[in-house]
Amino acid sequence: MRAEAPAPRRRTVAPYLIGAAALLAAELVVAGTLLLPDGTIAGRALAAPVPPAAAAPVLAPPEPVQPPAEPPPPPTAPAPEPQAPAPVAAEPPAPEPPLHGQRPGTIRLPDGGTATLVRQEVVGPEALLPVPDDLGEATWWGAGLDAPGGASLFAGHVNWQGRAGPFAELWNARVGERVTVKDTDGTEWNYDIAQVFTLHKDELPQRAGELFGQDGTHRVVLVTCGGRWLGGSTGYAENRVVVAEPV
Repeated sequence: MRAEAPAPRRRTVAPYLIGAAALLAAELVVAGTLLLPDGTIAGRALAAPVPPAAAAPVLAPPEPVQPPAEPPPPPTAPAPEPQAPAPVAAEPPAPEPPLHGQRPGTIRLPDGGTATLVRQEVVGPEALLPVPDDLGEATWWGAGLDAPGGASLFAGHVNWQGRAGPFAELWNARVGERVTVKDTDGTEWNYDIAQVFTLHKDELPQRAGELFGQDGTHRVVLVTCGGRWLGGSTGYAENRVVVAEPV
């Protein structure tokens, strides 16, 4: 597209003056006078005649508005049928409470060690008394717990295969401490320690009648091994003996 040459500046003055005059004339008309070109004032400007008002259009009367029809009521849901109660799961039986205290048929030592009593009789011409290998058991020989006299002998290992048994407590027992025996019926028999001593293996047979005899007052005698280990059929070199009397 070819560019046009700019018009001479003088040609733009006339339109500009005409526009300015028109604007000025408009302002004077608004002010109420008109300044004529010859400098005279031509009275007050008259208001332009008001055109006749157009006839207002006649509006047709509005059609009556029908109120909206009420919506039909929502359908009534059928009443739920009664349901049979769900079966209630049976509660599991309550666990049995743990046993507290000493079990029947056991002996409890001063520090709480407990062993099950196993009735034994002496065997052989040397009247040897078997002792269970189970550390949780102890031999019972002699008088019953309700006997009016005689000794009830309880014997147990001090240890076995590297594990200490409850009768190891006898090496720490002291006079005045309590020993409790509960028979198989659950009756509890209490004894207080009256004597504690250590005998060499050779001494024990010599004092067997004194310690384990069935005469004299009723008492319990607890025996275990200990001291220096000799090995062989002898085992330990010493015996720990505890004598307790009924409370």
